[in-house]
Amino acid sequence: MKLHVKIQLLTFSSEVLNFIFLALGLSVFLCGLWILFDIRNLLTARPSDELRTVGAGLMIIGGVVGVVSVVGFVSAVKENKILLLTYQGFLIILVFSQLFITLLLLLNKGEIEKKVDNTLDHLIVHYRGDTESQDTLVDNIQHYEKCCGFMGPSDWLKNLYLQNLTDVLPCSCFNFSRNSTRWCYKQPDNMYTEFLNQGCTKKVSNWLQENINTITGMVIGLMFIQMVLFVLMVSLYYAIKSKAALKMNPPTDTDHTPLDLSPEDDLINGEQNYSYIDPDDGYTDPAHPAQR
Repeated sequence: MKLHVKIQLLTFSSEVLNFIFLALGLSVFLCGLWILFDIRNLLTARPSDELRTVGAGLMIIGGVVGVVSVVGFVSAVKENKILLLTYQGFLIILVFSQLFITLLLLLNKGEIEKKVDNTLDHLIVHYRGDTESQDTLVDNIQHYEKCCGFMGPSDWLKNLYLQNLTDVLPCSCFNFSRNSTRWCYKQPDNMYTEFLNQGCTKKVSNWLQENINTITGMVIGLMFIQMVLFVLMVSLYYAIKSKAALKMNPPTDTDHTPLDLSPEDDLINGEQNYSYIDPDDGYTDPAHPAQR
């Protein structure tokens, strides 16, 4: 393959992969924002230190990925060797950072799950049925997941607001459209009869597992793209280096004569060009008699 064709293919491939790299980096950044600042999920209601570290790490990695992908675009298009080396260094740092965040998330998965369970139990105990975001969070979980309480409807007996009212439950435990009323009297015909004894703990656990798998999958995909980009950029760097070397030292033939002979050269295949001999000098070469 010719050198300039190889450089064009490597440049095009790196541009496509850098675009995918940028999209994944933005997704990771948004995941970090969601973990740290979204008040409508259990992860941020009472976040743990490990979860804050994971969220902050994902935000930083996503932001750095955005900057690095731009450097990758510019270095490939401009064929700048210094930027290519800088880009490769950033890729190595990012891979190790992502490995750390992924291991931290997986190793603390059990602690995060316990924290989420404790958070849901805490929200049920302190639920007042007003428009506070945490009360809305409990209603959303029960309504959309079709469950009631942590382990079951009996968990609402621990609620500080209900006191000894045993015939009242949040309306999100009942099988009818949502309305502005937060508390409803128990009516067996209106309960989620098929989910009457099922709490939300399993649903929340599945939700958490799905989100952890999604985040881990995105980070692993990001690392895979980075490794492929690293190989491409190393190949592009050496191809550009070879191109620069050819410009400095053009190739020559076996007699050390430059391959691009000038038109003024009077040698053709190492023989005298007789077509330019003056016919009036009185000399006739026996090997090339004059044409009659």
